[in-house]
Amino acid sequence: MSLFQEMSEAVISGSAKKVKELSEQALAQGNDPQNIINDGLIPGMNIVGARFKANEIYVPEVLISARAMHAGLNVVKPLLSAADTTNKGTVVVGTVKGDLHDIGKNLVCMMLEGAGYKVIDIGIDVAPEQFVKAVEENKPQIVGLSALLTTTMINMRNTIDLLKSYPVKVMVGGAPVTEKYAQEIGAHAYAADAASAVDRANELVAS
Repeated sequence: MSLFQEMSEAVISGSAKKVKELSEQALAQGNDPQNIINDGLIPGMNIVGARFKANEIYVPEVLISARAMHAGLNVVKPLLSAADTTNKGTVVVGTVKGDLHDIGKNLVCMMLEGAGYKVIDIGIDVAPEQFVKAVEENKPQIVGLSALLTTTMINMRNTIDLLKSYPVKVMVGGAPVTEKYAQEIGAHAYAADAASAVDRANELVAS
């Protein structure tokens, strides 16, 4: 098994200590930091995402794998200059105003980061104007809106209305949100879960 395969396996099994050690070893052997991310860490998270989507594993396992991946990212990221980072795109993610839930949002952030996106997590209870400010500051390709309460879903619509004049695509998700509702409020995509969010993001960036 190659070092990168071993690293992927360690991400899948959620061994943060092993991922960190293997990342340090890969650097010591002269591997490029970007290759460590693209060939070792991301393939592991891709498998985790596929298993999560197939209901073979659940949220706790995904979080453990994501933490393991971050242990590797923390080793190599300081060695990457901004110019070296060939990410797929930038995504601003937040839970809409009035909603304080963040587990789903955090999972989406981890999965997107694991798939090679630069993720700007602007937190919970985010007003439409704050999303606009984050778009102006970070120039993302995608904005992800999360809501877990039917009473806060209206703020998805309000946020989308404010973002219409910006060259950004909006993806929505959360327990009460449906494909039909996403279309009604003018979202570009709906993600039923964190693994689907990666698929939708890939489609939006490619379109």
